[in-house]
Amino acid sequence: MEQTETGVQKRSRRSWYFYDFGNSAYASIILLAVYSVYFKDTVVGGAAGTRLWGLSVGIAAAVVAVMSPILGAIADFTRFKKKFLIAFTTLSVVFTALLFFVHADDVFMGMLFFILAEIGYRASQVFYDALLSDVSTPENIGAVSGKGWAIGMLGGILALLLVLPIMLVKSADLRPYAFLICAVFFTVSAIPTFLWVKESRNAPGRPVGERVIVYAFKNLAKTFRAVKSYKEFIKYTVAFLIYNDGIMMLMDFAAIIGGTLYGLNTMQLIILVVVLQITGALGALLFGRIADRRSGKGAVLASLIILVAAISALFFIPPFTPPAGYTSPLTDIFTVASMRWFLVVGAVAGFSLSGAQAVSRSMVIQFAPPEKTTEFFGFLSVAGRTSTFVGPLVFGTLTFRMHNFYVNQGLDAGIAEKYGTLWGIGSIILFLVVGGLLLLFVKRISGGRGRGQ
Repeated sequence: MEQTETGVQKRSRRSWYFYDFGNSAYASIILLAVYSVYFKDTVVGGAAGTRLWGLSVGIAAAVVAVMSPILGAIADFTRFKKKFLIAFTTLSVVFTALLFFVHADDVFMGMLFFILAEIGYRASQVFYDALLSDVSTPENIGAVSGKGWAIGMLGGILALLLVLPIMLVKSADLRPYAFLICAVFFTVSAIPTFLWVKESRNAPGRPVGERVIVYAFKNLAKTFRAVKSYKEFIKYTVAFLIYNDGIMMLMDFAAIIGGTLYGLNTMQLIILVVVLQITGALGALLFGRIADRRSGKGAVLASLIILVAAISALFFIPPFTPPAGYTSPLTDIFTVASMRWFLVVGAVAGFSLSGAQAVSRSMVIQFAPPEKTTEFFGFLSVAGRTSTFVGPLVFGTLTFRMHNFYVNQGLDAGIAEKYGTLWGIGSIILFLVVGGLLLLFVKRISGGRGRGQ
């Protein structure tokens, strides 16, 4: 009987990993390497593209911030985590596929389809992360979270390699086909999670005759009141709100930064993101084990220090300008000094960024009462999604305004856009540093479930 139980648990855990494998295709293709730059340069164009991209990300984040705690409360007492996961995944993959129909000057459609796909992607993560407690134990939660993140990185790499041949075609812009590939990849990879992950704990249920939505709001109100007694969780939430903002800003604008400062085209961005995914997988595994053996707080702080150092290096790397006469299809990416250094910075940033993200989600379960895990994820999601609403607006608005400032000072528009982007990078560093400093005041949590009290 025990062998059968163990077999079921292993299959449930492995199936849970597959979802990270699939949704990383969305992060890699839509957010990092292809659609963000396609939207900025082709659909909109110029510095306005950066501003509208930030606005789109922010709108999606605001919607998820409002929805996620309520949905989390419903999921806790109905055991509907998987049902909500399926629903929001479907929303994401459908509108990711519809991005295929977005072309130059389709600004409204490009924003609308992306916002809906992003809402599905972000909201589904609330329920996917909440299932972590169903596929792990207090002793191995950090390692399981880190392994899931690492497997996700591998999924992102495979997805990028699948779309890379499209980028080699010079006769036509075939980038919209990458969005179809992304949707199919995400869907197929998510199926094992839908079929075989088991929600292990019994749902507490609700009083007879009590409506689901009404009861959800009542439980949510109780959660907000109860959270007040978890002082370390509140302190962690504030720190997370700020440093996670910096992380999400970096992810949302990484491709735009690379394209604006260093002239990376889509194919070059794909190669760069593949490197980031490889180092990210290593970082997730390493920092997950550090969290289990020492503390989640220490692992996150170490990753943030490395990340700040890597991003700060961008101020010392000269912008990439291809020499005259460059005609190679691959543009000899790694022969230019600035590109080599940018690759190193990206590799280090990917290593530390993934480590911080993987450990952060496992720390929630270390703070949360077992019966309110999803609600605590929902509560943290309010902070995280609200911060990701603010962050993109800060980056996009600051970059756009500083671009206009330098143009008014007589600078060339292209140079002004580079300077504006550097201001945006500075805002990312500020969020990471402030969040890391606040994390210092959270009491250390050792491996396994704790309360931080």
